[in-house]
Amino acid sequence: MREKSIVGDLINFRGLVYAPVNENGVIFLFGKVAEDFNMYIEEIKPGFPDCIARRFIGKGWERVAIEFEYQSYNFKTHGHDPEHCDLIVCWEHNWKDCPIEVLELKTEIQSLENNPVKRPDGTKNNSTTFESIEEFYRLLDCNKNVQKWFNNIYKNLTEHDDNIWAKVSTKFIGLYSPEKSFASVRLYKNSISIESFSRGAEIEGISQTNKNSPRWIKFSIKKDDDAKKAINILLESQKRLKEAIEDGEPTSYFSGGELGAKIENDEEEEN
Repeated sequence: MREKSIVGDLINFRGLVYAPVNENGVIFLFGKVAEDFNMYIEEIKPGFPDCIARRFIGKGWERVAIEFEYQSYNFKTHGHDPEHCDLIVCWEHNWKDCPIEVLELKTEIQSLENNPVKRPDGTKNNSTTFESIEEFYRLLDCNKNVQKWFNNIYKNLTEHDDNIWAKVSTKFIGLYSPEKSFASVRLYKNSISIESFSRGAEIEGISQTNKNSPRWIKFSIKKDDDAKKAINILLESQKRLKEAIEDGEPTSYFSGGELGAKIENDEEEEN
């Protein structure tokens, strides 16, 4: 009898048409996005942990022991030792009190650039890349105030914590804590727009404005006073991101305020 074909939801993400339904699918998808999370893979091996990778953290490349799971709670049911693993990479994060960092691909890929499966047309992707922040300023035609504001913000952040670093992409500048991004900065000719991690609570009186990202806030810089306030806001964002990582909470742009009832149900079944 022919084996039945069962697939996940349609995602059409970088050559993977359907969402993973098992650990093998998670491994394949992670291979597609590892570079987006500033990682390269040294080893995929049998046994625990599944993978040894390196992650850029500003000062250098940190060794990261990774275990792949379809759901993060499977790590616990499989009896793995958290002391010998740095990161769980999964499709769905459903372990509320997870003692180690979790990368939930289900939410993370929503904010990543995608090349969906389509008929080849013979053209090539000629997207712009930037070698430095100075080139970013020039090509975006940022005025001197915008350059001054960002330079001063970044200088103050790195003086407070020299592990903070910036990644210049084609559309925005990511500020890292150092392992994960705690803010996304967009530069315009006369202003700066920033989205930063809030853990679902107000920072300095700034309330949530984006329904799609309840754990992030958005604010703008249009004058010198705004730039001064932004420094404290961003430092608080970094602090909250580190606390969320330590508590095993989701931190991606599209993550919700809570892990959800599915986690509580898993724990009730265990108890």
